Amino acid sequence: MSKTNLVSLRIITADIKRLVQFFEDATGTKAKWATDDFAEVVSGYFTLAIGSTRTLAFFGNDVAKPATNKSIIIEFLVENVDDNYELIKGLTSEIVQKPTTMPWGNRSLLFRDPDGNLINFFTPVSDEAKRKFA
Repeated sequence: MSKTNLVSLRIITADIKRLVQFFEDATGTKAKWATDDFAEVVSGYFTLAIGSTRTLAFFGNDVAKPATNKSIIIEFLVENVDDNYELIKGLTSEIVQKPTTMPWGNRSLLFRDPDGNLINFFTPVSDEAKRKFA
């Protein structure tokens, strides 16, 4: 079996400008637009692709439905989740969980983006979690 690498996650949305702006503001990273229907928020650690519903025509009808995710959490490692909480409160009213230290050693902030996708910003706080993400 050949080596497999996760290259990016893609969110399909009915309002691409709104969702791209949200992730630019939340991550402090400017998106790179390939077309009016496709943009990527890229850092040295992740690529979050965002496509409009018009891109689905290339894959076939009803392949994906925007704003219906109920099973995936998109996670971002951040320097200080408590500082990020102040920023995120200004971007969304859908805070699912305020910064909380989890049993596995990460301090976690769980919220929803404008399409309802669950987003987790976390900071390792236990020695074991810090070693894992060092």
